[in-house]
Order: sequence, then structure tokens, then C-alpha cells
Amino acid sequence: MNLLIKQAKIIDKHSDYHLKTMDIFIENGKIITIAKQINPAKPHKVIALKNLHVSTGWFDTSVCFGEPGFEERETLLHGLEVAAKSGFTAVAINPLTNPINDNKSGIRFLIDKAQNHLVKVYPFGALTQKSEGKELAELFDMQQAGAIAFTDYGKGIANANLLKLALQYTQNFDALVMDFPLDLSLSFDGQMHEGIQSTKNGFKGIPAMAEIVQIKRDLTLLSYTGGRLHLPNISCKRSVQLIKNAKKKGLNVTCSVAAHHLVLTDNALADFNTNYKVSPPLREATDVKALINGVLDGTIDMINSDHNPIDIENKKIEFAHALNGTIGLESFFGALNNIIDLETLIDAITSKPRACFRVESTSVKEHIIANLTLFNPEGTYKFEEKNILSTSKNALFLNKTLTGMVYGVINNGKIILN
Repeated sequence: MNLLIKQAKIIDKHSDYHLKTMDIFIENGKIITIAKQINPAKPHKVIALKNLHVSTGWFDTSVCFGEPGFEERETLLHGLEVAAKSGFTAVAINPLTNPINDNKSGIRFLIDKAQNHLVKVYPFGALTQKSEGKELAELFDMQQAGAIAFTDYGKGIANANLLKLALQYTQNFDALVMDFPLDLSLSFDGQMHEGIQSTKNGFKGIPAMAEIVQIKRDLTLLSYTGGRLHLPNISCKRSVQLIKNAKKKGLNVTCSVAAHHLVLTDNALADFNTNYKVSPPLREATDVKALINGVLDGTIDMINSDHNPIDIENKKIEFAHALNGTIGLESFFGALNNIIDLETLIDAITSKPRACFRVESTSVKEHIIANLTLFNPEGTYKFEEKNILSTSKNALFLNKTLTGMVYGVINNGKIILN
């Protein structure tokens, strides 16, 4: 693949070409030259697009693709096509499958099936057997097979001693433990954030305290055991403060936030739209503001889509019976682009998650494999269901005008253009 990208503004804090508008020549999948003007002698394809920007390929650290067991929601390969369309060249896949991905064969299945795709797959293994929170899963074996971290996706570890053992045991092979920040005893049967809106809707609420108590406990355990802890998808103002203080004390803790928690509040549930039923739940405006500030000041290390396709039979039903989850890949950039400044946003979906999960780093530099996302941060479009590629359609922001268009992705010697 010989390719010339013309007059692209480079967004990469770790590149010498950051914020510069350059030509980029790619030969056989490798960046050969970056310069103001390039006129290669070899035959090549040219990409010249309006307001073209280029960054390192984006990495989404929380997606669910359903395979095996929930293929009607999204198969693995189709999910990777959705990710590529959305600007992502790498995804971390949660073990929300049937059976739960809690052993090395499940990890290898995902890696082997996706090995020739443009989008790189990084599996998460379940932290406990069947994600039941009773006994640790085969963590070392899964890491050797390619798992980059361990989580019981959507479930907090209720047993404090079990999490303590996980943090101690994983230090033997330097693995990352993830705990979903939700105390199940405080959130059981809750349908949405506990507040004025839950009272209006007549639903039992999930208090912010359910997250805060879990995070306080986890940080206390981490200070005792040492190890590496990641808290995914935090949603509360107080959570940001707790994690900021823990980092100042030197604890090895990182955290992420889902895109929808930076944009929406629980007021979105006023009309009982089940697409807005997510976990953790959408919180209040003060929480949203604190989360945005947490991204801006670096307390929150990364942003993910928390892409979780749910079939219509489990979503378009009575609110109390609908499953949590929303598809977030395709609306990700357009929803966030006016919320977080471009440089901070790109860093939170490129270099920072790769550093946290210790996967292969990359940059917009010469003489390395091209791993790039092409986009126009000022392009606008109407996000409509008819244009959604994902198999499931449980999307937020439907019929909204979003700002920020993805032109395409390049990785693994392949290119996909929208």
C-alpha cells in the first residue's frame, strides 16, 4: 500500500509534528516521509480531504461485541467494522460473553479470529470465575494468552478479601486489576441515579454513594496491598476527588469515564427512554462538570465509548426490565468533540490508554508502522438510526446534529475510508 496523505494537521503531543500541517507518505504500511510537500516517484493513492486532521489510531478501552453467545447483538468481526468506521484502530473487549471469557481459550479465540483485521483486539479476562465474584479466574494463564487486564464487567467485587487477594496475586506477573465501581448492596434493584428525576419517574435510585463506598474501599485495599488498580467508568464528582487524592499519595491507580457521562445527565430519562439506561447511571450536572474537569486536569486517564449492543427484545421493553447498555462507538467523536478540547481528547484515546494498559505504543513519526485515524473535527452530520452500522440500534444522540467526522483509519497495512 503506497499512500500519500496531503496537507493533514497532525494532532499528537508525542510527535515532533504536533499541530503542524504536513504531507505523509506511507509505503508498504510504514510511514516513510513526513514533510511540508511530498511528490513521491512511486505510484500511490492520494488522500486529500477537507480540513483533514491525523492522529495516532484511537484506542477504545471498553467495548462489548457479544461473541460468543450474544451474536444477535454484535459479532466480533462486525463489531470491528463498526470500530473502524468510528475511528478506532484498537479496542479492549470486555468479557461480557456466554460463556464468560474467564480462561485462556476464550482469550485466544478473540485474538486469533481478529488477527488479520485492521482493528487490533486486546481482550480483558474475567477477574473471577464466571464473573460470579467467588473465586479468582485463571489470571496468569489468561495473561500469557494475551489478556491485558481483568474485570468482572458491570459488577463490583463484593468480597473485599477476594479483591485484596487479586491485588496481591497479580503482582507476581505485573497484571492490572479492574474493579467496576459499584457496591451491589447499595445499588440492588436500582434503575437510575437516585435524585429528583428518579423520584419523578417513580423508580428506585442508585445513589452516588454506591460508587463512592466501593472506590473508598478499593483505594484502602490498594494502599495496603500495592499492585495496579484501574477503576473503569466512574460517574460521580466525589469519585474524581478520591482518585485525585489517591494519585497524590502515590497509589498506582488509574481510571476512565464513558463518553455519555461527560455529556448527559439523568434528565435524559424523563421520557423513560431505555436507550439512556446505562450502568453506572447518568448522574447530575455537578457530576458531569466534575468529570469533565477530571479529564482536563489528568485525574481521569482515558475516555471510552462503553459500547454495549443490546438486542431489541431486551431494550425496547418496560424500563425496569430493560438491560443496561448503549452503543457508543459511532457517536463517540461527534458527541465529545465540543465538550473536551481536541488535544486533550485525542491524548485520552491514544497515548494515555496505551500507557495504562501497557500495550504497544505508536505515534505519528517516520519509519514506524502507520497506525492512524483521519478526521475532520469541524465536520457536522445528523446522527440517524438508518445510518447506524452496529447490529443493535440502542444508541444515544439519535437525530442530533453532531460535530466531528471520521474520514477513515489506517493500520496493519490496511486502510478503511468512510
